[in-house]
Amino acid sequence: MRRALSGKGARASLSGAWSGVYSFPGDAQRPVAFSADLKQAGAWIVGTTAEVAERGDARGATISATLQGRRDGRRVTWLKLYDRLPQFYNEVAYVGQINEDATEISGQWSIPGNWSGAFLMIRTSTLTLARRRVTVERL
Repeated sequence: MRRALSGKGARASLSGAWSGVYSFPGDAQRPVAFSADLKQAGAWIVGTTAEVAERGDARGATISATLQGRRDGRRVTWLKLYDRLPQFYNEVAYVGQINEDATEISGQWSIPGNWSGAFLMIRTSTLTLARRRVTVERL
C-alpha cells in the first residue's frame, strides 16, 4: 500500500527519472515503452525521452525527444518534440494528472488533427521499489 507524502505530492518536484508507456486508440498498435528524465523549475518542466521505434525506417532504433511544458498543482501539460521522425510527425501534446504522492503521471497524448491515446509514467525509483517488493513476496 502506498502512502501519501503528507500532502506534499501536489508540490513535490517531478525532477528525476521516469519509466512510461503510451498506447494507441483501439488496437491500432502495441503500446510503446519509454524512459524520461524530467527537470522541474518552479512551474516549468523540461526533459528528454527515449524509446525504441516500432515502425518506419527507424524501426528498432532508439529515438529521442525533448519535452517542454508546465505544471499547475497536479495538472501537467507539455509538448514532446521528436529529434527526428520525418515520416510521421514531429510533435505530440500531453495533458496529465499527477497522483497524490507524485509517483505517477497519467493522461492523454494527442497529435493535433490526427489521433490520441493514453499514457502512464511512474518514477523509476518507485518502479524499482515495487519490483523489489514483488521479488521479496515471491520468496
